Parts: sequence; structure tokens; C-alpha cells
Amino acid sequence: MNKEILDFINYIQLERRYSVHTVDAYRSDLEQFQMFISEIYSDNILKADFAKIRDWIVYLNRQGISNSTINRKITTLKSFFKFHLISQNVDSNPATKINVLKTEKKLPVFVEEDNMEFLLDEVEFPDDYMGVFSKTILDLFYGTGIRVEELVNIKEKDVDHDRVQLKVLGKRNKERIIPISNNVLLQIDKYISLKKEVVNSAKSSEYLFLTKNGDKVYKKLVYRQVNYYLSLVTTNSKKSPHVLRHTFATHLLNKGADLNAIKEILGHASLSATQIYTHNSIEKLKNVYKQAHPKA
Repeated sequence: MNKEILDFINYIQLERRYSVHTVDAYRSDLEQFQMFISEIYSDNILKADFAKIRDWIVYLNRQGISNSTINRKITTLKSFFKFHLISQNVDSNPATKINVLKTEKKLPVFVEEDNMEFLLDEVEFPDDYMGVFSKTILDLFYGTGIRVEELVNIKEKDVDHDRVQLKVLGKRNKERIIPISNNVLLQIDKYISLKKEVVNSAKSSEYLFLTKNGDKVYKKLVYRQVNYYLSLVTTNSKKSPHVLRHTFATHLLNKGADLNAIKEILGHASLSATQIYTHNSIEKLKNVYKQAHPKA
């Protein structure tokens, strides 16, 4: 990795505190572009201009790379050159003139309300540790809309019993407070009580969710449990914790919740990220119209 790329990666990793996944994606994009520039033009990445970036996009398109992936790479280049423009390593940002490619908007996958009610109210969870653990994380995902990264990092002290709320650490270490229901709080208390009895007490941990060995719970374990229980009530191809986040937001919106309030609970940086859930509501209205209107 050359110095120009390394300086930028250090910036987004150490100062901007981007997630590991995002940093890896940016690094890969920039290394691919540097290879293209080097092989085709024998140039350093900072020597790239509008025409060379456009040639790379054409090349990616001919390779069958999806428009959404190409758009992410364009965003990477815009951020990269903006960083070096501020650092006075380039005179202009050649990526600003590049327009993103058209993509089809994919509606968020979510679980229908009656299916979620059946899962949480009717399905019998085992009384053992993993059964109570699974019920608790499902209640928490559906009751708060938090991300899986946020769930695994919750500490016991983050659960505020007096105010019936939860503190989570979101993207870029931004804290937010989320209200929780009494039912979710009771389920958390049930889990904590069982955890004290079952989990290896030789290990001391401040985290809320632990394995039976006393280690901090990991994302793959959470995903497996969510995937298993969602498969009992939905045929959706996606059965991940993020589907429960979509489900939380969609159900709130369908019940008339304010979009700005949903934005704050989800921890979105902008309202545009939350507005995608309105499409699900519009589709629902269309279906109701088609079924109910005599001239539909």
C-alpha cells in the first residue's frame, strides 16, 4: 500500500473511526484503482484526473460489476481526493465531477407484524441459557431497532431500570438513548438473573450478553440464533438481525410514528436514510387500495 492510501486509511480509521468493514472496503477500492492507474497509465494515484477515473468506471462496468458497487467506489475516490485536497497534496478533487450510476432501489426486507407477534408471544423458547438468551436478543432487536454491533457491545450499566431506557454506542462512537418497553426490561432482567447462575463466574465482564464460558458474545452467534428463530415464522431469504431492525422501523411507521423520531431511535445521520421505510408503507397502502377499491 502506497503512502497516499495509507495516510487516508489512517485518517478514516483513527480520526473518523469508521468501522472495520468500511475501512477494509475503502482500502480495497483504492488499491484496485491504484493498480488500474499504474498498469494503464504508469501513474501514481494522485495523478488521476477526471478522464482516468471515468475510464476506470467504464472498465468496471464492462467487468460486470454492479452499479451499486461502482457507486461505492466513486464515493471512496471522492473521500480520498477530498482528504488530499485538504492536505494540499492535490490542487483539485477530480472525482467531484463523476456522477453516480442509476440503481434500482431495494425495499428493506421485514417480517410481517402477525408473524413477529407469533414468534415472540406463541413460540416456546427453551428454559436453558441459550433459550433465554435468544428470546432476550430477539425482544431487544425488535423492541429497539439496534444494530448487531451495538447489541454485542451493550454493558449491564447501559440498561437504565429507573428511566426504562437503554444507552447504545452507535457508528463512530456516537451514543444515543433508546426507550424500551417494560416487557423488554423484564426479559433482560430474566436473562441477567440466569446469567449469574449459569455463566462461568471465574471471568468478570461488564458486557450484558456473554457466552456460557463468560466471554463477550460474538456477532456470528447472535446471527445464528436470529436466523434460526426467524426461519420458524418467515420464508424471507434474509433472516438476519438487520431484518429485525427493518421490521422495527417499518412497524413503527405503519403505526403512525413520526419519521424524525424513528431516525433518532435508529441513529441515522440523515433523514434520507430513514425515508426508505416509507416505501414499504406506500406499498402496503397500494395493496390495501387494490384489494378494497371497487375500481382498482
